[in-house]
Amino acid sequence: MIKKLDMKTADKVDSNIEQIAQLFPNVMSEGKVDFELLKQMLSDSVLDCDDERYRLDWVGKKESLLKANSSINKTLRPCKEESVDFDTTENLYIEGDNFEVLKLLQESYLNKVKMIYIDPPYNTGKDFVYKDNFTQSKADYEDEIGLRDEDDNKLFKNTDSNGRFHSDWLSMMYERLLVSRDLLKDDGVIFISIDDNEVHNLRKLCDEVFGEGNFIASVVWKRKRGRDNSAKWFSKSHEYLLVYSKNKSEFKTNYLELDESTKKAYKNPDNDPRGIYRMLAVWARGTQSGVKYNFTDKDNNYFPERLWLFSKENLIKMDKDDKLIIKGDNIYRKLFIYENKGKIPETIWDNTSNAANAADEIKSLFKNILFDTPKPIPYIEEIFKIATNKNDLILDFFSGSATTAHAVMQLNAEDGGNRKHICVQIPELTDEKSEAYKAGYKNICEIGKERIRRAGKKILEDNESSKEPKDLSNLDIGFRVLKIDSSNMKDVHFHPNKLSQDLFAELESNIKEDRDNLDLLFGVMLDLGVELSLKITPKIVDSKTIYILENKELVACFEDNISLEVIEEIKNQSPYKIVLKDECFESDKDKINAVESLSKVCSVSVI
Repeated sequence: MIKKLDMKTADKVDSNIEQIAQLFPNVMSEGKVDFELLKQMLSDSVLDCDDERYRLDWVGKKESLLKANSSINKTLRPCKEESVDFDTTENLYIEGDNFEVLKLLQESYLNKVKMIYIDPPYNTGKDFVYKDNFTQSKADYEDEIGLRDEDDNKLFKNTDSNGRFHSDWLSMMYERLLVSRDLLKDDGVIFISIDDNEVHNLRKLCDEVFGEGNFIASVVWKRKRGRDNSAKWFSKSHEYLLVYSKNKSEFKTNYLELDESTKKAYKNPDNDPRGIYRMLAVWARGTQSGVKYNFTDKDNNYFPERLWLFSKENLIKMDKDDKLIIKGDNIYRKLFIYENKGKIPETIWDNTSNAANAADEIKSLFKNILFDTPKPIPYIEEIFKIATNKNDLILDFFSGSATTAHAVMQLNAEDGGNRKHICVQIPELTDEKSEAYKAGYKNICEIGKERIRRAGKKILEDNESSKEPKDLSNLDIGFRVLKIDSSNMKDVHFHPNKLSQDLFAELESNIKEDRDNLDLLFGVMLDLGVELSLKITPKIVDSKTIYILENKELVACFEDNISLEVIEEIKNQSPYKIVLKDECFESDKDKINAVESLSKVCSVSVI
């Protein structure tokens, strides 16, 4: 084939715009680049601009964009005593503000998450709590609310009396969606539960963050059975599920299994040896589009020109394969059940369980309803079936009662999958009058962790007592608990006039005294962009602990006065990366020799 030359240079403008759209989909509006917004994306300070254009604006938008692009000085600390199967599990439960956590996960999980599901605050006029500021000092805060976390960050309570009611909710969501988008794989997708209060704003927000061309669907879920006759205007029974892909051309939905009512529609009245089938019309009706032509079948039956759903070539092939049925002036095709890949997901869900069932699921585990607004497991499972494969990673950064973790384990038990989950939840205090508080759960994280423990145990017990138990020996019902905290490293950036001899003594080590080797390991994993779920194998050499990560991704040692024997063992592991503590050598000479020796294997870093 000869390619005809254009005889002109390539259009760099279109090419550049395509690249900008890939990197920053939020700066695209009606096919054009919003250059003011692009400048803000590339700026480390708030820019002034009041140009009018088609977009969603609110008070605080630029500050949120700036915050999404800024760095934070935090880390994640492991908590083995609250974990289940800490050394072997691939699941994570992270306690802390989800914005900070998302920022920390950027390197380790960049382009690695297949699906995000979130059930964020609906902004109904009731309180929702989130961190309002991550950088300012205590003196810069307003004290009128008087609610702070243990790090002295203000926790903001958003009520409908707040003058920035919608703006604060939009800011809270915007910065989190901006950061989370980068975690999605190219074929990744996000599902967001929401109701009427903010669905209109959330749709515009997602158009900006993910690109309006990446909108997939707006699902209506019937969350409530029955009618509320006490309602003032309409009995509200539904919520929404917004679906956006990272890259629509890459994302593919899975077919859902045929339900029993659909299967019953398949018959075999003529005893076709190929099995049961459905009769489907092959001509276009109503608003259906089609191809216009006349048709003569192999038995010379003539059909005048009309709109057909298939090309003439395909209709002829069906006729040749004995898949057409003639009934008067109409033609039907046989769709055999073995040809049916399944159901294409629809946008109205009224058979995937409801809110009352979700409350019963909580009650079956705890004997009380400890959480007000959980989603039912079949509803979440339906989402997973549509958007994930058996080995995918799922992220939920508004974890709540940990329904996502429960549903992941349940679906894996059902289909033999190995899906992994990362659940993130701020440890918001429970109301002292609530059933949860009375049962001893002082914050939402305590409920979530205990639910995962109990759900995993129940899944195994139910399987053992079933008539046909499955082999669930490889089912991962564990989770590795991580908690957000300040940096492992001391703040060594002091003003010269504040330096003293005593301070120099305190800074002999740049590592905080309350941090252990496992804290340092996870801090290093974050810094190097290593997945936090990798299996960790400790090995003792010459009374020193060496940490060996799965697939030799990293070998680290944070001991003092390590010997040549330790260095040789690290070399023998042939890792991709090596990390040591800066003061682990007795002398500078030992340090130089060790680093030179280890550098022959791979790159060496120190903390």
